[in-house]
Amino acid sequence: MILEATDLVKVYKLPHARVEVLKGASLTVNPGERIAIVGRSGAGKSTLLHVLGGLDRPDAGQVVVDGEPLYGRSQRIRTAIRAAKIGFVFQSYHLLPEMGILDNVMLPAMTGVTRMTRGQMRARAASLLEQVGLGDRLTHKPLELSGGEQQRVALARALMNAPALILADEPTGNLDRSTGGQIMELLFKLSLTERLALVMVTHSPETAALCDRELELSDGLLHDRRG
Repeated sequence: MILEATDLVKVYKLPHARVEVLKGASLTVNPGERIAIVGRSGAGKSTLLHVLGGLDRPDAGQVVVDGEPLYGRSQRIRTAIRAAKIGFVFQSYHLLPEMGILDNVMLPAMTGVTRMTRGQMRARAASLLEQVGLGDRLTHKPLELSGGEQQRVALARALMNAPALILADEPTGNLDRSTGGQIMELLFKLSLTERLALVMVTHSPETAALCDRELELSDGLLHDRRG
């Protein structure tokens, strides 16, 4: 098992309201498994993904990634686990515009968790960009690329530290249908070749149908849509 989330609770306290987003959600993910998280807008899908990835602390419950509990430990340890074991792909690409795409891809390795030399970082980043079809664009900056190409850079960056798990939040949300289809095809291909588990928030029924499991987040809990 690569990820186990148990009884996750997340509450947002607003000035005049208390909003329970997660009410005991639980999830297990096996190596190489591809899981779609679906649900209405505002159901808390992005919050769930952030909690699974250690970006947002739950009010109760635990997340264990590759045998390592994320919560109840120091921020430093949680950051190290996240950097070593989890890759993130967001709807917005979150690339640094002042840096070339090669350096953008190298960023996760600069945390030091992989102990790669600078030369090894550059070689791996170049290899990943080659895999996503951008091997001839290494010196370009993000704003010199199309949206689809920027998302390809984001995919390469997510793979930089050879994580066991990819968390993707609407990775095609800012792309047209054709480009989005190409990105999803690439993401699934990479998940197979790299033997990665994938947990993805999506509004696309077609994308969800391609996954091994489809879970709906409703009323703060996860439900298997395929029985």
